[in-house]
Amino acid sequence: MRAWRRHWCWACALWLLACAPAAAAHNAWGFSWRTRIGIDNPLVGRVWAPGEQRFLAPIALAPRLQQARFVLLGERHDNPDHHLMQARLLKALINAGRHPAVAFEMIDTSQQPALQHFLATRPHPASALGPAVHWGQSGWPPWHEYEPIARVALAAGLPLVAAELPAKRVRAVVEKGWQALDPALVRRLGLRRPWPAKRTAAMRREIKQAHCGLLPAHLLPGMVKAQRLRDAFMAARLRRAATSGGAVLITGAGHARTDYGVPLHLREHGVAASQVVSVAMVQVRPGEARPQAYAAGFDAPRLPFDYVVFTPAVPRGHPCAKLRKEFRGRKVK
Repeated sequence: MRAWRRHWCWACALWLLACAPAAAAHNAWGFSWRTRIGIDNPLVGRVWAPGEQRFLAPIALAPRLQQARFVLLGERHDNPDHHLMQARLLKALINAGRHPAVAFEMIDTSQQPALQHFLATRPHPASALGPAVHWGQSGWPPWHEYEPIARVALAAGLPLVAAELPAKRVRAVVEKGWQALDPALVRRLGLRRPWPAKRTAAMRREIKQAHCGLLPAHLLPGMVKAQRLRDAFMAARLRRAATSGGAVLITGAGHARTDYGVPLHLREHGVAASQVVSVAMVQVRPGEARPQAYAAGFDAPRLPFDYVVFTPAVPRGHPCAKLRKEFRGRKVK
């Protein structure tokens, strides 16, 4: 009876979202798309389950998230629709009776005291959280794009957590490897545990591709270590922050990968795979309506997430132009 009631609550939550006034909602998720590129692609708004190789109704996603202790919501940082969808999924968890901690990749541990002060001196509107943690100097997209997530979390009184290491500590690992870290942290995160060569090679390819092939080869081993460190650290922060209602991570889709992202580190530290669910918001490409085709963008045989929600895309200039300018004059080996 309780299980039936729980699923009924999920269905109600998603039904209410989907049935928002027509003037304000143009998709099954209860909001108007802010982005427009590829909006006519038949994949837009649909949920794909790579492990099952089939689509799910949007209303079927929420009950599956409720079964997991840790929920990872992977985004493309500059797509505002991804943040709106993260807010909707977080709200559905709350409506189902969950009270999880919410961890942000975009806030590092040096900002945690400011975050705690903000929470301790509430009430404040969600709009004030960004300035309180000096978001404007962080280099992330504007705070107002992430504000819907914070608004949902603050309204429910959820704990908010900084999930990331400060950038200077990550850069030190790129330059010096594990010796740049406290040995106790290296042990605690399991960073000296041997990794399969295939996994390391896949991370190396992804990092190289993400930097348009312009990254000097001598930096790649350090970049792989830095990525592994960040994923392991975020997994540790989730485990530590989890309440009786678990924890939700707001992060880039790359960190939500089930093959070598945060979910892997959770599993390596004893969290059952059934207790971790990864959802990625993925932008559609012009003319591509086959969900399996998007796996190539992640250099994987299939999309490396438990669930994928397809969205319109944001306009961009040539993604490699800035990097070419940065590396101009350097010899790439």
